[in-house]
Amino acid sequence: MATIPKRTSDVIDHFGPHVAYAHGKRLDAGAQAECLVKTHCCFCGQQCGIQLKVKDNTVIGFEPWTEFPFNRGKLCPKGVKRYLQGSHPDRLATALARSESAPGGFASIAYRDAISRVAAEIERIQSAHGNDAFAVLSGASLTTEKAYLMGKFAHMCLRTSNIDYNGRLCMVSAGAANKKAFGIDRAANPWEDIPRADVVWISGANIAECAPITTDYVWQARENGAQIIVVDPRVTPIARTCDLFLPVKPGRDIALFNGILHLMIENGWVDQLFVDRYTTGLDAVAEHVQQWTPKRTAEVTGIAETHIRRAAEIWGTARRSFLLHARGIEHHSHGVQNVLGAINIVLASGRIGRPGCGYATITGQANGQGGREHGQKCDQLPGGRDLGNPDHRAHVASVWGIEPESLPQPGVDAYEIFRKIERGEIRGLLSICFNPVVSLPDNNYVRRMLEKLEFYGAIDFFLNETARHANIVLPGSLHEEDEGTVTQAEGRVIKINKAVEPPGDARQDWRIIQDIAAALGRERGFTFTEPREIFDELRAASRGGVCDYYGITYEKIENRLGVFWPCPELEHEGTPRLFEPGSWNPIARGSGPFYFPDGRARFNVAAYSPPAEDVDEEYPIILTTGRVVSQFLSGTQTRRIGPLVDQYSEPRVEIHPTLAARLGIRDGAWTRVRSRRGECTLRAMVVNTIRPDTVFIPYHWPDARSANQLTIAAQDPISKIPEYKVCAVRLCPAESEPAYVREETKR
Repeated sequence: MATIPKRTSDVIDHFGPHVAYAHGKRLDAGAQAECLVKTHCCFCGQQCGIQLKVKDNTVIGFEPWTEFPFNRGKLCPKGVKRYLQGSHPDRLATALARSESAPGGFASIAYRDAISRVAAEIERIQSAHGNDAFAVLSGASLTTEKAYLMGKFAHMCLRTSNIDYNGRLCMVSAGAANKKAFGIDRAANPWEDIPRADVVWISGANIAECAPITTDYVWQARENGAQIIVVDPRVTPIARTCDLFLPVKPGRDIALFNGILHLMIENGWVDQLFVDRYTTGLDAVAEHVQQWTPKRTAEVTGIAETHIRRAAEIWGTARRSFLLHARGIEHHSHGVQNVLGAINIVLASGRIGRPGCGYATITGQANGQGGREHGQKCDQLPGGRDLGNPDHRAHVASVWGIEPESLPQPGVDAYEIFRKIERGEIRGLLSICFNPVVSLPDNNYVRRMLEKLEFYGAIDFFLNETARHANIVLPGSLHEEDEGTVTQAEGRVIKINKAVEPPGDARQDWRIIQDIAAALGRERGFTFTEPREIFDELRAASRGGVCDYYGITYEKIENRLGVFWPCPELEHEGTPRLFEPGSWNPIARGSGPFYFPDGRARFNVAAYSPPAEDVDEEYPIILTTGRVVSQFLSGTQTRRIGPLVDQYSEPRVEIHPTLAARLGIRDGAWTRVRSRRGECTLRAMVVNTIRPDTVFIPYHWPDARSANQLTIAAQDPISKIPEYKVCAVRLCPAESEPAYVREETKR
C-alpha cells in the first residue's frame, strides 16, 4: 500500500528544511558530488543556467553556471533550493490506483497494469461516445519534445479535438495580441537590449518576485541612466526604486495605454516615418483614442493626471525604450485588448527592431514559450501552425505519415473542457503536469467536474491536489530526470540535460505516453527511443512555419549556449532580435520586417471595457491575485521544499491600513474574504504598498487556503484566459481561526 501524506507540513516536519537524501539515506552536508550536470532551473520562463551536483543518482546541491549568458550564475531563492525536491519522500515511485480502503485513498499497482487500465478506459469511452469524449490536459513546464508529443498523441493517436494546456492560464493573451500586431508570438528582443534603453516601462509584472534575474537587467539600465516606469496596483519591490510609479486600478490598463497614446499624438511624439513605412492602422486607433483625454484617463485608472502626463513625456521623448509586461495586464476578460494597447504605444514610438529598442512579454512557466508553439494548444499544430488551416494540416500530416482528413478539427480551451464534462460531452480525461484544482478559477466547480468523470488518469511526479481525484496515477519525471529542450523568455532554445534516473517505476513522461499508445494498439508514430528523435521530427514538422526550428540541433544549442528561433537552416545563426530590417522572414513579401505578407505591423483599436465583475455595495472591494518569490504556480513543487515554505509559509491577504481601519482588521488577524463563488479565511497583512480599494492574495495554496475559490471564471473572448486579476469581494474580521488550523493543531 502507498501511504500518502495528507498535508505538506507532515512531510516538511520529518524531511527537514535543508537536508538531501539518496535512496532513503540522509547524506552528509559535506558529501562530494560525483559529477556536475549543466542544465537549467525547473521553474519560471527565465530558465536560468545551473549546474546540478549529483551523487548516488541523487541531486545533492548545485554550483553556479557563470558561463550561461542569461543569468551568469545568479539564481533566485527557488533556483537555489530546487535540488531539495528530487529526494523528497512524496516523490511518486510507483503507479497508484484509487482505493477507498487504502491509506490516503490510493494503493500501489504495477506500472504495466496501470497502463493497461488507462488504455482500456480510453478504448471503452471512445468506442461508446466518440473520440472527442476523451480529453487531454497538458502542461507548459514540459520540454518542447513532450509538448509536441502530447499534441501528436491527442490528434493522431486519440484523434480527439479536446486537448489544451495550462499555458491557457498564462501567456495566451500576449500570444494572441502579438500575432494580431506582429504576425508572430515571441519576445521581440533579447534581454541584453534592456540595459541599452533610456526608459524601461514595466506593466503588470512583479519581476523582483516572479522573474528576479530580469530585475538585474532593469537595474543595469538604471545604472546606465535609464528612467524606470512601473504600472501596478501594488508597490512591488521593483516599484520601490523606479522613477515613476503608476498605481493603476485593477482592470483599467487599456485606458492608461489609450491615454498615453492620446498624449503622444497630441504632442507630436509619434515616429511618423516608422509608422508610414512599417505599420498600418494608426488612423483608426488615433480616432479612437481622441476620447482618452488625461482627465478621463485619470478618472478611469485612478492615476493622477500629472503622473499620466509625465509618463507619456518620458516614454514619448525617449531615444531608446523597452516595454515589458506580464500577467498583470493579461489575466483579464479583456487581456488581449490590454496587450494590444501596450503594443500600440511601442509601434507609435517606432522603437522596436533595433538595439536598445524593444518589447517583450515575461514568460511565466518553465517552457511557456516553447510549450505554446508546437501543437498542444486546442487550435494548433507544430511550428505555430493552425489546426484549421488546410495547408498547415497537409504539411504536418505529411510529416506524420497520415491523411490530413484524419486530423481532428480545433477543440476548446482548458476551462471549456470542464464545462463539456458538466454537459456530459467529455467522459474521460488524461492530464500531465497540470493542477487545475488549485490553478483554475472557481475551483470548487473544477473539483465537482473531476468527480463527475467516468475515468480520470493523471501523470505527475508528486500526488498533487488534482491527482487525488484520479482513478489511476502514473509516476512521471522531474525536470532533471530527462533531457530535451525548452524555449526561455527571450525566445532562446536551450537544452535540459538529464542528471539522474527516475526512481522505482517512475518513467520519463514521453515513455509513458508511448506505452499508452502501444497498449491501445496505436503505436505507429510513437516508437521514439530518445528525446533527440522526437526533436528531429519536431524540426521537420516546424519547417517553413512561423516557429521554425529546423536549423536547430542539440549540438548547435550546446555549442552556442542556446539558439534563438526562427532558425530555418542548419547554417543559420538564429534570430535574437526580431523585426530588424533585412532579417529572415518566411511570411513577408513586402519591404517591412513584420510577419504579414506586406511586412507591416498592425495597430489595433483597443477598446476599454470594465472587468466582468466590478465592485458594488454587496462586494465593494477588488481582489487581485499573483505570486510570491518563494513559491511557484500551484505550489506542487515549492510547497515541498522546506526553506521556501519557511520564507512564505501561508497565504496572507494584503490590505491597506485605511481599509483595514475601516473594517476593524488588525495586522496578523484572521480575516474572512468572501466572493460570490466561495470564501477563505487568512491572516491579514496590513501594508502601505497596495491601493486602498484593492486586496491581494497569492494563489499557490490549495483547499481552504486557495485564492481560486474566490476568483471568477470569466474569460477573454479571444484568448480564453481567465480573469484572475479582478473580482469583487468583501472582508470582515473572522470570528475564530479557520477549521484547518484547528485540525492541524490537533495533529
